[in-house]
Amino acid sequence: MILIKSKREIDLIRESCKIVAETLQLLKRYAKAGVTTLELDKIAEDYIRSNNARPAFKGYSQAGSIDFPGSICSSIDDEVVHGIPSNRILKDGEILSIDVGVEKNGYYGDAALTIAIGEISNEKKQLMEVTEKSLYLAIEQAVEKNRIGDISNAVQSYVDKFGFGIVRDLTGHGVGKYLHEEPQIPNFGKKNSGAIIKSGMTIAIEPMINLGTYKVIVAEDGWTILTADGKPSAHFEHTIAIIDGKPEILTIN
Repeated sequence: MILIKSKREIDLIRESCKIVAETLQLLKRYAKAGVTTLELDKIAEDYIRSNNARPAFKGYSQAGSIDFPGSICSSIDDEVVHGIPSNRILKDGEILSIDVGVEKNGYYGDAALTIAIGEISNEKKQLMEVTEKSLYLAIEQAVEKNRIGDISNAVQSYVDKFGFGIVRDLTGHGVGKYLHEEPQIPNFGKKNSGAIIKSGMTIAIEPMINLGTYKVIVAEDGWTILTADGKPSAHFEHTIAIIDGKPEILTIN
């Protein structure tokens, strides 16, 4: 069931999303060669808790895996999403995807971005640019009376021009009272398919795009998703609300 939110609920979601956006911008400043992803995780947790909020990912559980130990997901190069923060040191030339979730007053916000560490290859630059652009094209389609498939198709029709792999095993999702709600929002699909978009919906749109194949595998830790061919992946995400028939980005600083 897709949950339609009241203005009061959207305002509460907006508050969590503001902390998400501020956390991501803070981490963007600190994510440099020589820093560990565990150090970034501590910076994020401290900032989130200083705002009387809770890191939504910490302790999150899914069938068959350990509770997620980090406050952020930190995914480097061929790690698509759900990378666990560790003592791994960031190096020049890598790309780092950071996903942040926040819960405050019973409502959630969720967003992600990919950061270049030092000088990166032209291939990685293009991958990041295309992934981020596809997110904003998708958001443009999140208007009342359109369908979820219009969002999905906006990502696919743009990304396909560049021959990149669109991850199919993972999707965007509703977000608000719960971290993951209906509807699922794939990054591929047909126009005019899926649920009708209505005012009061709050959704997280998140293209996950691979330089090579769309296929992914799960690492031994049970969480980290990797590209099947070892090539890099980029990830950008915003939580948006449909207000008066139009999309408003809530996770923007």
